[in-house]
Parts: sequence; C-alpha cells; structure tokens
Amino acid sequence: MRDSLFRQPDCLAGSLFFLTGLATLAGSWRYPVGTAMRMGAGYFPQLLGGLLAVLGVAVLLRAWLVWRRCPHDDLHSFLRPMSRWVFSHMTRRALRSAALVGAGVLAFAGLLGSLGLAGATLLLVTVSGAAHHEARLKELLPLGLALAAFGAGVFVWGLGLPLPLFPG
Repeated sequence: MRDSLFRQPDCLAGSLFFLTGLATLAGSWRYPVGTAMRMGAGYFPQLLGGLLAVLGVAVLLRAWLVWRRCPHDDLHSFLRPMSRWVFSHMTRRALRSAALVGAGVLAFAGLLGSLGLAGATLLLVTVSGAAHHEARLKELLPLGLALAAFGAGVFVWGLGLPLPLFPG
C-alpha cells in the first residue's frame, strides 16, 4: 500500500517553496519593477519570488515522479538506512559548518566599522572558509585579499559608498 503523496518530504518542501514564492510575488506586486539597468523596488523581490515558485514546482514534480515510480515499502527501505547514516555522520559536521559560516557573517557585520572593509572581508573569508574540512589558510588568505580588493573596487570606488577601507 502506498503512502500519500502529500506525506512525502519533498512534497512539503516544494509546497512551501511555491507558496513562499507566490506570497513574495503578491507582496511586491505594487512596487515598480524598472529595468535591469535601472532596477525598481520590486525588481529583486519579484525575481526571487518567481524563481522560488519555479523551484517549488520543480521539487513538487520530482516528488510526484518518485512517488509514482516507487511503492511505499521500497521507498522506505531505501531511505531509512540512508537517513540513519546522514544523521549519525553528517550532523556534527553540518552544524559546525553552519556555525562557522554564521560566525563569519556576524563578525563581518560587527567589525566592518572597526576593521574596515578589507579587514572584515579577510576575516569573513577565513572564518567561513574554515567550515570546509579541506580548507587551508594558504588558500583562504589570497582568496580573502582578492575579495577585499574586489569589494573595495565595486563598493568604495565604483559605487562611492562611504565604507572605511582600512582600520582607523
């Protein structure tokens, strides 16, 4: 006997993506869109809402195809051992990675004023880069310096934002 399609995790995720995308589109409908060169206030929310709705439809379609092809017993016999392995081996690593990426973003936001854009970007890249188990400092430092130079070129010099570039 098959489980209901609506009890599949992908069906729930796809529905949430689709409904969130539609809600974003509905909420930003009154804002002017503008063009790609002169974006209005509604351009980005409508773009993201549309992409999220399309992603939701794709996930729902995949859930339906898997549900249609795979009987209930076969699906659970496939997913049960896989989920045990994922939760036992990957949870600690995933939580550590998420904590390091979050700490890097918070450090960037909190220290931008005192370290400047260059220092905060370098700190962001090194702390967030440590989330990957194969990350090496000798690779992260040049990446951080390149991103700091890119950020300075785009935001400080290109757009003229009043961000401190260096500490002080």
